[in-house]
Amino acid sequence: MLSRTADSLYWTGRYMERADFLARILEAAIRLAALPAKDQATVTAWAGAIASSGVKSAFDASGRTPSEKSVREYLAFGADNSTSIKACITRARTNARSVRTALTIELWEAINGAWNGLNELGEPTKRDDFTSYLDFVKSTSLAVEGASSRTMLRNDAYWFLRLGMAIERADNTARLLDVKYHLLLPPGERVGGQLDYFQWTTLLREVSALTAYRWVYRESVRPWLVADLLVLNRQMPRSLASCQGMIVSYLEKLAADYGRRGPAQRLASSRLTQFNEARIEDIFQAGLHEYIQNFLNENNALSGAIHEQYLV
Repeated sequence: MLSRTADSLYWTGRYMERADFLARILEAAIRLAALPAKDQATVTAWAGAIASSGVKSAFDASGRTPSEKSVREYLAFGADNSTSIKACITRARTNARSVRTALTIELWEAINGAWNGLNELGEPTKRDDFTSYLDFVKSTSLAVEGASSRTMLRNDAYWFLRLGMAIERADNTARLLDVKYHLLLPPGERVGGQLDYFQWTTLLREVSALTAYRWVYRESVRPWLVADLLVLNRQMPRSLASCQGMIVSYLEKLAADYGRRGPAQRLASSRLTQFNEARIEDIFQAGLHEYIQNFLNENNALSGAIHEQYLV
């Protein structure tokens, strides 16, 4: 496969996953901002959405301040935000169109339908309409993932598409967990209090993990158990360990297709070994924030290794 084809497939996966992630961030911010609390809690909810999405520097540089209107507009369809929901789906479609022959009809229609649907919805301002907009984005992500899983051959095109999704999903889960643990609880609010509990519950809803949490732990929501589920539990498809397992699997499939293992495979396998040996007690003792920041740096390094090995 040509490197430019692999690159387009990889980024199609990443952009579709990122659009879904941003929709979930905004949905959670709406829930958190609606909770009866101090005014600072509402501001913090929208500031947390910006921090989770990784665009705080660009958002601040634009002269905006965190509010429902400014954050919704910037993350959903801001013309000056190259990673807004609208921009991500547009870029995914552009990449998919450039490798149209590598996609099944069903997968192309799912991606193209997402782009057409966003254009038809426009830029809703009413909260109910905006919530419907977010629901549409999440449903298109499921449609794209389902179409790829059910219709594509298990060959290098599929592995590159899924690899992009897994890399992006790992990054997103880490950012969400870090923002809640490190930034989201306003000053003066008690750790373990009602707002703290609601925020952790919202985080679980955001990654579709609240039911899974109850099945696994069978007790009320506790921060260290949420972290255990989203960092180390391989049964949870959005956990860091699960994403890392998928990344290793896809890279090994590519190595088998191309006849060699390289730096990307070695780096990914080394990180998976670290997950297999980790305990949540040790992670909290050393510092969850520091652990996640290290993970994000390593995820970026792995993305760079993939780029150098396959996409240039």
